[in-house]
Amino acid sequence: MSAGIFPELLSGRDDGDLRRPWTVRAGTTMRGGASCNLAERVLEVPLDASATARVVRAHELTHARVSPHVHHLAKALEEVAPRALECAEEYRVNTLLGRLGFDVSLLRDGTEKLGGRQAAEANAWSEAVCFLVAVLGTGGEREYLAGVRSLQPTWLPPLRALRKRAEAIFAQNTRALAATRLDEEGVPSGYGRSTLVLARVLTLAMDARVPTTPEELRAFRRSLDAGGRRPATGRFAPLVLDIAAERSVRPRRASVRTNRPSVTGTTLRYPGRLLTDDLRRGFARRVPRSGGIVVVDQSGSMDLDPEALRALLRCAPRALVLGYSHRPGDRGSSPNAWLLCDRGTVATSYPAGNVGNGVDGPALRWALRQREGDEPLVWVTDGQVTDSHDHPDADLTRECATLVRRYRIRLARDLDEAVIILRTNRAAPPSRLASFGRVGRALLENPSI
Repeated sequence: MSAGIFPELLSGRDDGDLRRPWTVRAGTTMRGGASCNLAERVLEVPLDASATARVVRAHELTHARVSPHVHHLAKALEEVAPRALECAEEYRVNTLLGRLGFDVSLLRDGTEKLGGRQAAEANAWSEAVCFLVAVLGTGGEREYLAGVRSLQPTWLPPLRALRKRAEAIFAQNTRALAATRLDEEGVPSGYGRSTLVLARVLTLAMDARVPTTPEELRAFRRSLDAGGRRPATGRFAPLVLDIAAERSVRPRRASVRTNRPSVTGTTLRYPGRLLTDDLRRGFARRVPRSGGIVVVDQSGSMDLDPEALRALLRCAPRALVLGYSHRPGDRGSSPNAWLLCDRGTVATSYPAGNVGNGVDGPALRWALRQREGDEPLVWVTDGQVTDSHDHPDADLTRECATLVRRYRIRLARDLDEAVIILRTNRAAPPSRLASFGRVGRALLENPSI
């Protein structure tokens, strides 16, 4: 039977694709039972004479005719999710098939409603977003949305908004939609103006927190439009530490000195301990300290003063200083944290920042893991905690406020203030907490944190 299927006869690609032999294998009409592997030139399709098999074969042959090769996807995968690309390309192929006169409703296999229920039951919002587009245009989206509605009815408005946006992106002429001529970015132009555009939208929607209020739904819809602000995610981005920065060694300077309770001394600094401390450590003993940890918010609202950093190192030459700032929407391809100083070494250069916060919580938790004993930990911040798309978030703010109180993290507005705190290890008085934005307000309003 496979002798009647000749992918080699496909012509018209303008992306430099070389004609080479294909291998045709027997597949099925069930979802996932057919495939087109452009890299290895393997076509797996049903070989019977049924109407459904004919449409499935046409679907895979259309992939062979218009879908991009792997090397065209390399740059795209830095900014979009692979699953989003896969499903967006399925929609493009199904759209082209329908315009060629094939009955794309035959691509439904009866599992769409079950698939919707399973995604809803698993609370798999990102998969719900992608699978909707994979079945879009076949009529299977109706059953799919019915399955989602049975368990997650609040998902339907944003999913319908996404369907509307996908249909608008693909409302272009067939020739443009199927074009394989490489554009200025080095990708097939039809894929670049449709699949890639939709995959970007899908990736944003996958990362988004599901909107539940009318205001959140309106913001979600606006985020789907070209140039729209990314939707809120409600979670931090993963911390990506830059370990490739060049470092230089600084000569050791004088240590910062601080006081510790002692049983002997010349100054009775803690008289209350004579009654409350079994060892009666009421005197003060001077203890040298040359370290400490400073976590620096380097987002667009904060500036790092190099001279202030040098002043900090003169007081605490063995300090660990971590700068952080996340580029909204970045999927881990760019570092969002870097060691400015590392226990005696200093970065010779460092980025100015990536516009957003995005990793406040992960940066603090990383610093806590590096803490040695009871050394002071200072967070230089304006207190404006944001999620991975740089939206303020009450839950994430509360998470950071809890870390501040539980682990005695000291708050500073700038590095000059951090130097003072390293010397004294004193917390900001309640009267100053209001100057630390949402984190400060959370600490004032929730004493139990």
